[in-house]
Amino acid sequence: MGAPPRLKRGWAVGATIFVWLGGWALLRGTATLELGGAELTGFHQWLNGVRDDFDAARDTSFFFQYVIGGISTAIDTVVTFFQELLSQPAFPRPVPEIGWLGVVALLTWLAYALAAWRSALLVFVSLLLFGSLGYWTDSIDLLIVTAVAVAICVVIGLPTGIWMARSKRATAALTPVLDLMQTMPAFAYLAPLALFFGIGPASAVVTTLIYALPPLVRITAHGIRTVAPTTLEASRSLGTTDVQALRKVQLPMAKRTIIVGVNQCMMAALSMATIAALINGPGLGQPVAQALQSLDIGSAFVSGIAIVIMAIMLDRTTTAASQRAEKEARAGRAGGRRRWVVLGAGGAVALVLVYVSRTYLWAAEFPERPDLGTPLSDGVTQLTDWLVTTLENVTNSLKDLVTYALINPLESLLADTPWWLMGLVILAFAYLLGGWRPTAISAVCLLVILGTGLWNETMKTLTTTLVATLIVILSALVVGVWMGRNHRADTAIRPLLDALQTIPPFVYLVPALALFSTSRFTAIVAAVAYGVPIATKLIADGIRGVSPTSVEAARAAGTTAWQMISKVQLPMARAAVVLASNQGLLYVLSMVVIGGLVGGGGLGYLVVAGFSQAQLFGKGLAAGIAITALGIMLDRIAQYAAARYGRA
Repeated sequence: MGAPPRLKRGWAVGATIFVWLGGWALLRGTATLELGGAELTGFHQWLNGVRDDFDAARDTSFFFQYVIGGISTAIDTVVTFFQELLSQPAFPRPVPEIGWLGVVALLTWLAYALAAWRSALLVFVSLLLFGSLGYWTDSIDLLIVTAVAVAICVVIGLPTGIWMARSKRATAALTPVLDLMQTMPAFAYLAPLALFFGIGPASAVVTTLIYALPPLVRITAHGIRTVAPTTLEASRSLGTTDVQALRKVQLPMAKRTIIVGVNQCMMAALSMATIAALINGPGLGQPVAQALQSLDIGSAFVSGIAIVIMAIMLDRTTTAASQRAEKEARAGRAGGRRRWVVLGAGGAVALVLVYVSRTYLWAAEFPERPDLGTPLSDGVTQLTDWLVTTLENVTNSLKDLVTYALINPLESLLADTPWWLMGLVILAFAYLLGGWRPTAISAVCLLVILGTGLWNETMKTLTTTLVATLIVILSALVVGVWMGRNHRADTAIRPLLDALQTIPPFVYLVPALALFSTSRFTAIVAAVAYGVPIATKLIADGIRGVSPTSVEAARAAGTTAWQMISKVQLPMARAAVVLASNQGLLYVLSMVVIGGLVGGGGLGYLVVAGFSQAQLFGKGLAAGIAITALGIMLDRIAQYAAARYGRA
């Protein structure tokens, strides 16, 4: 009888590592394909030429003038209209058509109409905080970009989700496209879309809607599919057509799920809209990016807080709207008489305040007092200086420990191994973890990375990704196991994890930069903070989902707490742990790339450099392609590994 498959795989992994280390020791530093900072390959120069051709074609090509140009003009017109209506001066008026008082009244009334009075109160307080922090115009601009992108997503995503729910062919055709869109890190969208749409509001909206579309499509399709077949059969027995069944049965019953999809779409849109500041997208991303580049931690913190407030406001309001939709569906009515009276009275008050804001300057321009932003920024700057001085030894020791014990050795192993040997090692791990399919996909992705001319930079990005993922998984295992075994811990920690998941990734850079200045470790800290919540929740749910019968049997056998965790719960929750590793890795990769803004280096730095230096645009675009290939490769290896361990 041969050795068990798991034992054979263990020997194969060991042999692969042995060959890898031996090859690295003998051939270290040869054929690493390292490229200088300003050095360009033929592919990069060709991409620069493509950029120049695109710029020239904007004035001569029918496609660019009337198709791309038409789309850009339409989006710019819509965004400009809402900006002049709500946030920017509407010439010849020195103020918007509707001043701050009218905007607050209208959005508060809308929150009550969609959700409930608690959501209206949250929106009211949030809007006042935007102005008091000194970011009224930027906040409303970000809301406009997010809302326009989400509206287009709804117009495209709902029919697409319905189509996927009703057609297996559509599902088979569109699922790989949605997978690709969700696997691509946010940074990878910027350069190619800037190539087509230039920089500005149109490019920001298109980038945002493409990034935010997949969750809405998937969740809509899921909601339509999960309508009970018996309900559909009953409606068909009454002679309803497919269109009537969709309109009167499936959509009403899937309403709550669809609103959850809109919620996820909106959060993704907000996240991307802040990053789109790098392509001159309007909104709060602009002051955050400027503050990060000038190392102004106080300003970055205040504008980051405004983004967090907006994220919480949008998340809680759409969640409350979802819960209200479910409650109304169960009750079979759209609210009582009292609610309609309040809606009518509130609408009348809102219209009066809109008129006042159009008439009086004090109601049009947000007042300069109270000014919460300046003292908060100054206080944060002083606190940061004190923390840096007080904790300098601790933070530097931690940074040096991780850098010299983990980052530098692993980077040397990945980046200093000859490219052909490193490629073979990656393919071997892909096969051992997931089988032939991820190996084939990895081979294609590695060829793409090789073609970009950025192999060495990709290996450096892979280094920071793996180090951050390792820290994420270790942290998630400790906290997730604790939450899964202790209901009180779960009750206390889960709201914090939910709140952390609400925060757009841009904001995580601020505290990391404050504590550790610009370095690769700073990007890793931000990536860990971004990846830990999702991985922890998945592991906690996996531990809690272990069969109570198995747990009781283990207890009856006299196992200790550690034996219960290591020999029963973790092995039986292995699929959840692998899934947590997959999701944590993807979250980390997207954040590590954004970490190029704070000294993270690697591909993320090249993407940023491509926007700031015209001669490096091609190199930055190639970096975006490499990021996408790396993300797809890691995602497929992790997914197939999760499926294999799940079956086991």
